[in-house]
Amino acid sequence: MLLVFWLPAARRKKIERWLRGREEFHKLQRSDWVLMSWGKSGRTWLRVMLSRAYTLKAGLPASELLDFDNLRKADPSLPAVFFTHNNYLRDYTGNWQSKAHFKGRKIVLLVRDPRDVAVSQFFQWQFRMRPNKKFINDYPPHGADIDTWDFVLDRDAGVPRIVDYFNGWAAAMAELEDVLVVRYEDMRADPAAVLARILAFTGSDVSAQQVEEAVEFAAYENMKKMEQESFFKGSGARVKAADKDNPQSYKVRKAKVGGYRDYFTDEQCAELDDLVAQLDPLFGYGTRP
Repeated sequence: MLLVFWLPAARRKKIERWLRGREEFHKLQRSDWVLMSWGKSGRTWLRVMLSRAYTLKAGLPASELLDFDNLRKADPSLPAVFFTHNNYLRDYTGNWQSKAHFKGRKIVLLVRDPRDVAVSQFFQWQFRMRPNKKFINDYPPHGADIDTWDFVLDRDAGVPRIVDYFNGWAAAMAELEDVLVVRYEDMRADPAAVLARILAFTGSDVSAQQVEEAVEFAAYENMKKMEQESFFKGSGARVKAADKDNPQSYKVRKAKVGGYRDYFTDEQCAELDDLVAQLDPLFGYGTRP
């Protein structure tokens, strides 16, 4: 990217997205299974539960956080898990609508109520997202003077974009073979059952006791504590507060189902309900709560 620094912004963006897509494509080819999600859908929480389940199984330190194939390098019986949003991959493969590059892969599709996702993404954008990441992903520019409501209605970052993303996956189900849809809300209600289902689907032999220990390890209060203490080895900014004095800058923020209602009026919530009503019923979010 240093070599193309002086190119026009649009050209730089295209090249960077293609390069990121190429890197992701090579990981996809070497992965054992794929965890697909939109940002701020509970992926970090699930990553921590999976990490602890795998490290318990292999007798590895709890501070090891699953990052593609790092655990498989320590123990060949553990899988390489490819975490992706299918964002940059499309720039490399050219499959803008099709999900053909995932065919033959086991996919866990993690979804969450788009209204909660959009609000959480607003705080990610405001306090944690780097300016260049905003630029290459068409988010509102760094320093933009917009509020939560403006953000959640944004076509490129808010609820409309998330609804399109989910509907794209619903339409692709027919061309894919192994997809397990996991709802964040179900994971909150019974994390052990959902974690066990994911491990069984992906072919990981983990005991019921290890599943329970992994769930307890990734409990909300412990996640907050681990983030404050930068517990996970080599995780960089993934599980680390951007500003320890600002609770909104934490990766683990509220973890509340339906928390979007805390930010909007009844009329605004009704408008969001109408947007989400356009979702494929596969996901179970299309009806008014």
